[in-house]
Amino acid sequence: MRKVHIFALIFTGLETECALCTVDSFPWKGNKCPQGVLFSLLNLRKMKVMKFGGTSVGSVNSILNLKSIVENAAKTEPIIVVVSALGGVTDKLIKISKMAVAGDEAFNEEFQELVARHHDLIYAVITEEQKRNALLQEVDTLLNQLQNIYLGLSLINNTTPKTEATVVSYGERLSSRIVTALIDGAVRFNSRKYIKTETKHHKYILADEATDKLIQEYFSEHHDQITVAPGFISSDKDSGETTNLGRGGSDYTAAILAAALKANMLQIWTDVDGFMTADPRVINTAYTIDRLSYVEATELCNFGAKVVYPPTIYPVFKANIPIKVLNTYNPEGAGTIISAECGDKERIIKGISSISDTDLLTVQGLGMVGVVGVNQRIFSALANADVSVFFVAQASSENSTSLGLRHIDAQKACDVLNEEFKKEIAMGLMEAVTAQSELSTVAIVGENMRHTPGIIGKLFQTLGRNGINVVACAQGAQETNISFVVKAEQLRKTLNVIHDSFFLSEYKVLNLFICGIGTVGGSLIEQIASQQETLKKEHGLMLNVVGIANSRHAIFDRDGLDLANYQEALAASKESNISKLRDEIIDMNIFNSVFVDCTANGEVASIYADMLSHNISVVAANKIAASSDYATYSNLKHIARQRNIKYLFETNVGAGLPVINTMNDLINSGDKILKIEAVLSGTLNFIFNVLSKEVPMSEAVRLAKENGYSEPDPRIDLCGKDVIRKLVILAREAGYVIEQEEVEANLFIPNELFEGSLDNFWQRLPELNEKFEEERKQLEADNMHWRFIAKLENGKGSVSLCKVDEKHPFYNLEGSNNIIMLNTERYKDPMIIKGYGAGAGVTAAGVFADIMRIANI
Repeated sequence: MRKVHIFALIFTGLETECALCTVDSFPWKGNKCPQGVLFSLLNLRKMKVMKFGGTSVGSVNSILNLKSIVENAAKTEPIIVVVSALGGVTDKLIKISKMAVAGDEAFNEEFQELVARHHDLIYAVITEEQKRNALLQEVDTLLNQLQNIYLGLSLINNTTPKTEATVVSYGERLSSRIVTALIDGAVRFNSRKYIKTETKHHKYILADEATDKLIQEYFSEHHDQITVAPGFISSDKDSGETTNLGRGGSDYTAAILAAALKANMLQIWTDVDGFMTADPRVINTAYTIDRLSYVEATELCNFGAKVVYPPTIYPVFKANIPIKVLNTYNPEGAGTIISAECGDKERIIKGISSISDTDLLTVQGLGMVGVVGVNQRIFSALANADVSVFFVAQASSENSTSLGLRHIDAQKACDVLNEEFKKEIAMGLMEAVTAQSELSTVAIVGENMRHTPGIIGKLFQTLGRNGINVVACAQGAQETNISFVVKAEQLRKTLNVIHDSFFLSEYKVLNLFICGIGTVGGSLIEQIASQQETLKKEHGLMLNVVGIANSRHAIFDRDGLDLANYQEALAASKESNISKLRDEIIDMNIFNSVFVDCTANGEVASIYADMLSHNISVVAANKIAASSDYATYSNLKHIARQRNIKYLFETNVGAGLPVINTMNDLINSGDKILKIEAVLSGTLNFIFNVLSKEVPMSEAVRLAKENGYSEPDPRIDLCGKDVIRKLVILAREAGYVIEQEEVEANLFIPNELFEGSLDNFWQRLPELNEKFEEERKQLEADNMHWRFIAKLENGKGSVSLCKVDEKHPFYNLEGSNNIIMLNTERYKDPMIIKGYGAGAGVTAAGVFADIMRIANI
């Protein structure tokens, strides 16, 4: 050690007195050595500061983990351990103090619980009797002092800042003694001897110069491998009275020590694996950020990320000492490193943070425009009143300044500002300041946002598409933080949609509410279940089915339902109805959500407008809404455009055939659809294709129902209503204004069969067999086929049963296939779209395709 000291001395070259310099052969007169040589010795060694929070010392398992972590680290380098009070103890100390001041005698019971907790921990972790008894004696001395203070408070029913600071200091004074006794070879240093504060604006502020000097003097006399220091507590630089560094100040203590002693690293040990991309309690796909810059970490901490106490970062930043955040319960985890480098250059945004209890104050008035010093008065008044502002937004016209602050400070701030500007308010130059409550502030943070165009545009577009209104926004010229205020009820949705849209999540998430679990809905759920893993792996898309409903029951889970057992869960759920279903979906307020209607129910279709108005996209196999009165159809399309979301109903016509999308592509590219001819009923085409000598009309209809081609009530198909609906939808998508009643219907089933019950229909249907058989024979002889054709020409629609010869494109249409011929200004010869037009599987696949269009993959 002496040789190292001399090397440092020779290297430095400035002369001053040094207690360690006793070598007779020093080349400096009077045995003087260079200034700072003492710390040159320390700097040549590796040294680490490790801070453990309340959760890390608050239980038997966690404090034993602490012991193992520290003792292993001390094998290779000196360690300074900074500890917080046991988890929850500081709050309890304050609670007991308030009870004592209020004269509540129950404070004694609370105090005994505090005693028992510390005793229980000591008995659990200190097994050597002599050491345990010595520790209990130390701890009980402190607890007796504390009890006497509480008794005094209960007698005078009053307290002072000095007393309050003394009371809360006992948490760390107790925990540091337990940790010192637990760790082999550890010694304890009293932080009040070297962490010094001064008072400014009624707060304890670190006295930097005095503290640094005392740390260097104090630690120069100790070279132990493991030193334990209580965090948080300090003392006034002049009076020596006990003070503290503020809640969370143990982190700050550790950073002050690390910077003063030039440690090679500061480790913050807590109960999480590091900084997360977002709050994992809100976003279950949040993950640990491997590296942050000092600036990024500071921004996240200032806006609610409680991993590190915000003032902690500056001392180590100034000394260029990295911070590593680690989990006491998972010591092998990679954690988060905070240093000068921001790390990942590809990821534009590193993390999202939020403050939930925000109030927004707006100081406004035309009398502010061009007046110098208004903002100075605002902030001076608030500072003098000890009110902290974390968000500022000002209009360029200077007529308003908005301030974000904690709800607890809002009324005080209003009173202060109204007093400050009472003359201007009385003269009408300014308006009275009031607070807007129930808001939250969100911050997106990342150094790579600098000079990256389009970030704010994408942010606002993403929020708007999900129905989230930004109340106020702020961004500094440094471009590392975009902060904005939203309604508190929108916070969860806001965090999720940003996390998903800016690729902080591993997967893009689409949240689905599926209504109807019949043949189409059931098939859709099966298809989603079979494709979920493939979509995640190949496209980074997670289809999250968060709600499933049938006609009487509904189940919900924002984390995703188990699709293997949804039918059992649905059967066991409480009864529901359309109104309850709508309210539950809206109240969930979930991001990137899609309502999927696999029913043929008019009541379900009636809630589309509510869904769209709450920025929930709609995918409908149900034809009722798009074919209802034109005003309803037009309104739904308008809401979807206005909200920048989707209302898709490709399967309303042609099941899984790309009919509507093809028409939209033609029209959007400037083409115009002049004429449509189509066989649009797979059911009717199936019936007329299977109709034969052996299969009469009544049996053909029954086969269509049994094979899942027809509606549950086949009369809807046979009366042509389903075809009329489809033709109306195609006409509207082609740009024509048309109602169902305006379509000319030439039907082949007598009207009387559509009257009465469904059972009556099935009983009377065989009456048609003979007539159709005679006509079928003649058709066969003429080498012609029946086709039920829908036609739109010159804005007029019609449906009728037609005979087509072998030259007609519809002649060879097989099974339940559909065919659509489009004549446009560009396509004089018709464009033909042909394929399966009915069946649960293909319809479900078409619905699935619409869902994928919303996901944009």
